[in-house]
Amino acid sequence: MGIMGYEDLVVWQKAMDLTEEVYRLMKLLPKEELFSLQDQMKRSVVSIPSNIAEGYGRKNIKEFYRFLLIARGSAMELETQLKICIRIKYLTNEQTKKSFSLLTEIKKITSTLLSNS
Repeated sequence: MGIMGYEDLVVWQKAMDLTEEVYRLMKLLPKEELFSLQDQMKRSVVSIPSNIAEGYGRKNIKEFYRFLLIARGSAMELETQLKICIRIKYLTNEQTKKSFSLLTEIKKITSTLLSNS
């Protein structure tokens, strides 16, 4: 049947899975991070599926690619924030394994889509 809406895009679905996972992880962070690292992580993770959806909704392929670039940038930002959480021992490699796996998939898919531009 093909793609009917942004919800049909695998990259958006993976980004939504990542958002759920990161929100779960944020509950493990210390309360003092509520308005700093945790807040930044929320913005980054929510930005990924949001920009994919917004770009798709523009109904213009150049705009879609531009918003994919923004989404990929947000994925890189989140990846860095998760690495910070590991380095300062708020989270472990095991706890973040699923998030890093989803991030890898999202970056690969966005790179593939962008290489077709």
